[in-house]
Amino acid sequence: MLAFGQHLRQLREARGWSQQALADVADVSKPTIYRIETARYSVTLDVLVSLAQALEIPLAELVSFAGPAPRPAVEPGR
Repeated sequence: MLAFGQHLRQLREARGWSQQALADVADVSKPTIYRIETARYSVTLDVLVSLAQALEIPLAELVSFAGPAPRPAVEPGR
């Protein structure tokens, strides 16, 4: 969730939008944008669709982002 929140923030800031501006265009509340960006809210499909439409990008692009780096495997006994 944190990686998605950071991705959303980058998309929003690349457009020069405040959280309120994105909220207005996506027809969601500003606290919802804040909660998504700070990983305090599990975003629902309807909100994802609204965000993609507001940002004028395909939904697939909105949810395509680099997640956290995988942790290296630890061999048993080490």
